[in-house]
Amino acid sequence: MIRVNSLAWRLSSLRTCASGRFFVTNDQIAMLHITRTIAVDESEIQQDFIRASGPGGQHVNKASTAVQLRFDVSNSPSLPDDVRERLMRIAGNRVTEDGILIITAQRFRTQERNRQDAIDRLVALIRAAARKPKLRRKTKPTPASKRRRLDTKRRRSNIKHLRRPVSRSED
Repeated sequence: MIRVNSLAWRLSSLRTCASGRFFVTNDQIAMLHITRTIAVDESEIQQDFIRASGPGGQHVNKASTAVQLRFDVSNSPSLPDDVRERLMRIAGNRVTEDGILIITAQRFRTQERNRQDAIDRLVALIRAAARKPKLRRKTKPTPASKRRRLDTKRRRSNIKHLRRPVSRSED
């Protein structure tokens, strides 16, 4: 009976975010569903609560409402290699030398909304990395466009040539 209650509590404590969903598997591990093929285990995400900067009155120095989310990109078994490489490139300065992605969310006044914001941003980053970039096809300029470019160049040269002072020849 205790096990059922703890699972019910765990289910009620999980929130559904706009860009990704938490769902519980048979072994009662919460997963963050990102795409059809990518789901991140809840235990891979570490969240620390820190004091937010900026205005907040008397409350600002007492409450730790900002969230610092950490996700180990380099050692995550949930990410395929190509997605991992693209995520490291897209995240840029937010990834440490050890391959840990750090997202800080302090836009809202409550911990819960900042936590949701951080998770939404993580999901958006992973989804962007999951999209394969389109391969660039090499193209050549058409003969007509080459001709137009050279005609314009010739006309421009002629205009500039006509701007020169007229040279006087001595007779």
